[in-house]
Amino acid sequence: MSVSEISKDDIILRLEDVSKVYSGIVAVKRANLELRRGAVNVLVGENGAGKSTLMKIIAGVERPTLGKIILDGEQVSFDSPADAQAHGIGMIFQELNLFANMSVAENIFATREITRGLRGIDHKAQVEKASALLKRLDAGINAETMVEDLPIGQQQLVEIAKAMSLNARILIMDEPTSALSAAEVEILFKVIAELKAHGVAIVYISHRLEELMRIGDYITVLRDGQITGQAVVRDIDTRWIVRSMIGSDAKDFAKSVDHAVGKEMFRAEDISLPRPTGGLAVDHVSLSVKSGEILGIYGLMGAGRSEFFECVLGRHMHSTGKIFIDGEEIHARDVTRRIRKGLALIPEDRQREGLVQVLSIAGNLSLASLNRFARFFHINSTAEKDAIRDAIRELSIKAPNPDFEVTSMSGGNQQKVVIGKALMTNPKVLLMDEPSRGIDVGAKADVFRTMRRLAAEGLAILFSTSDLEEVMALSDRIAVLSNGQLVDVFNRAEATEDAIIAASAKGHGHQGKRAS
Repeated sequence: MSVSEISKDDIILRLEDVSKVYSGIVAVKRANLELRRGAVNVLVGENGAGKSTLMKIIAGVERPTLGKIILDGEQVSFDSPADAQAHGIGMIFQELNLFANMSVAENIFATREITRGLRGIDHKAQVEKASALLKRLDAGINAETMVEDLPIGQQQLVEIAKAMSLNARILIMDEPTSALSAAEVEILFKVIAELKAHGVAIVYISHRLEELMRIGDYITVLRDGQITGQAVVRDIDTRWIVRSMIGSDAKDFAKSVDHAVGKEMFRAEDISLPRPTGGLAVDHVSLSVKSGEILGIYGLMGAGRSEFFECVLGRHMHSTGKIFIDGEEIHARDVTRRIRKGLALIPEDRQREGLVQVLSIAGNLSLASLNRFARFFHINSTAEKDAIRDAIRELSIKAPNPDFEVTSMSGGNQQKVVIGKALMTNPKVLLMDEPSRGIDVGAKADVFRTMRRLAAEGLAILFSTSDLEEVMALSDRIAVLSNGQLVDVFNRAEATEDAIIAASAKGHGHQGKRAS
């Protein structure tokens, strides 16, 4: 059955020949898209293909430069997200839009507070309603908790609860699972099935192809702002998606060439971090990495991977243990001096911790390494410009103009800017926390190729991931964390997926192993 044969009554919203141009750059070009009621309408494409722009047009965040939006058979135009919401359209953004200093319930009803006449906000009613929504999500989240106290996966569930509270007829989900654990993903899929049964049209953007195949009903593929394929999901396979997305079969990021591994470049001994609630978030972890080696740290949500990296970088003054770089013990406790000693971190949350939103692409790239270009009290701008140009070329960052704001780029290119910024400090040891979170197949392949190249040039790389395929494809050795403990370390040659999964389920109550 072709897409066009499906009953037209099912179509709730249509985009007709929609284009969007930003300061001369065409983000979306003459897109025709139909969204169906009671179905999951999947949207895929590489970063910068125009997916988020298209969704922002439907959600009233952006206005189309050309073209029409037809809702329920009538032409509409939205002046704002509130206007789109009034028409029953809600959106869950990939980059979380929550107020950290407010409670979960206050976030869910922000700008739509439940009031009691002149007596102000009815907090009790908000907490009750929020609790009911959170219960549907099976999230184990207390509606009165402050959002900043929740891990990123649970913050994502709050964002989903907030969208559900709108009772939207069209719900757009932009990368909703990028921060969720496997169990949380199952909960989300259950909620999606429930919403479908109530006739909600769901638009679903994700880079996880297996996920799309499992959950999607209809699929639309975008490439360079244009729609290159539309199909009924049950009629296609993942190879069809990849071909439509990048014009060729998947880019293989398996290890290609072996290079010699050098001397030990980094060692962590007995790193521990107490939890505010008692117990240890990082529990006596010891591991080492040689120059030219990639050590993958695998673990599920809450295994302590990000916390371990933060301890190494000097983010937690109360953490204990020792670190050595190139044989020298590092006594400096603060981030700045540790970076000077040769450490660099690519954080998991690139929007909040990796980039300065108001700066240009160039400004973000050279931010951490300005001392390299300083001559007395001035910045040597020629040297800075050359270094920025080299970084853009080496990382194949799609930046039409380095002076544009960094937020004008797609997620994958923003991630490359974060990596470029770290590399410009000339580190000896690179820590990468979930380097491929929320970026597409093509950008992922670029990031992985970069990691390979850097290792071949002698950099010691530690990266964390909850993606099994990724850790198997990229690592020379794999360290498995669970519950803050190092459970086991495998040489890539003898590692199997089963052994790694079994190890990641352990780690409760016994001392971790040492990896050296």
